[in-house]
Formats: sequence, C-alpha cells, structure tokens
Amino acid sequence: MSSPKDLGPRVNEQIRSPKVRVVDENGKQMGVFITAEAIRMARSRGYDLVEVAPTADPPVCRFIDYDKYRFEMAKKAKEARKNQTVIEVKEIRLRLGTDVHDMETKIKKMREFLEDGNKVKVTLRPRGRERALEEQIRQKLLSIAEKLSDVGQIEQDVRAEGRNFYFMIGPKKKKEATKDGKTEEQQDSGETL
Repeated sequence: MSSPKDLGPRVNEQIRSPKVRVVDENGKQMGVFITAEAIRMARSRGYDLVEVAPTADPPVCRFIDYDKYRFEMAKKAKEARKNQTVIEVKEIRLRLGTDVHDMETKIKKMREFLEDGNKVKVTLRPRGRERALEEQIRQKLLSIAEKLSDVGQIEQDVRAEGRNFYFMIGPKKKKEATKDGKTEEQQDSGETL
C-alpha cells in the first residue's frame, strides 16, 4: 500500500535525482543544481522544492508553497465536482397484464424521473405463454414511449434480453433561448413567449 505522499509530485527530500534543473517562484530558470543545494535555496526563500517534470533529464523542479498549491488544487477539484451532473438510470418493471390505472401511475413516476434529468429503463417481463406475444409486448412498450415523448426521447429501442423486453428513454435536451429570448422553434413559427 502506498503512502499519501506518493500520490502527488515529489517534494523536497522525496526528490530522488542527484541533480535538478531549478525554476524560481517567478518562472525564471536558475540552472542545474545539486538537489540538496536546491532544497536549501527554496527553504531560504520560504518555498518548497517541487518536482514538476520528473521525466526530464535532469528533472525540473520549481519553488512553490506546496501547502497553498495543494489547497488550490483541492478547491478546483471541489468546484469541478460541484458543477458536474450525475445522471442515474432508474428502472420501472411491468407485466403484460398491468392494469390501466397502475400503468398511469408508473408513467407518472417515469415522467418525474425524466424531468429530474435521469434516464429510465422500462422492463417488461412476460410470464409463461405471454412470451409468444412478442408483438403485443413491443406495442405496449412503444405506447409508453409515445406517452412520454414530450419529456423524453428513446435512447435504445425495444430489445429482448433473456426473458425480458426493455427500452431506454432519456430526458429531452432543453432548447436554449437565443439573444432575443425566443427558442429556435418559436423563431421558425413566429410565436412569442
């Protein structure tokens, strides 16, 4: 198991090379120095010696306040995670004989999932002799997709997987408004908001 120090760039005494090319805190090249001498120079200026190009010959090291550098990198990573969207795949299971009211309830739930930005996998598992009714199964699944066409679009057509039949539906892309506040569709038809 590696220690946490092995995860980032090598700093100060972790640098293994006997000689290093040094770049100061302003980006100015200072030349090639013995590693111990470069570490001493960095500390005298209040910085750490950080290896930025370990594959170069000799390795390139820079004077950096390493704690501040790590803090900035952690802050950037946190900001990137905050801005990313996570799309989940929700699954709804049906039977060929699912009643009308139960089907409406499931469609309502699928609509909520799609409006929240999640994908939905709709699975229908026939029982016994129902497996011979493949065309009816496909029609039922396609009718569900049609009812959800205002909030979602089919990403995977109806497929058979073992005994199950399924399709994937994802949220529709929202149309962005143009400079004058109208969507592209409204501009074409002359409608206003």
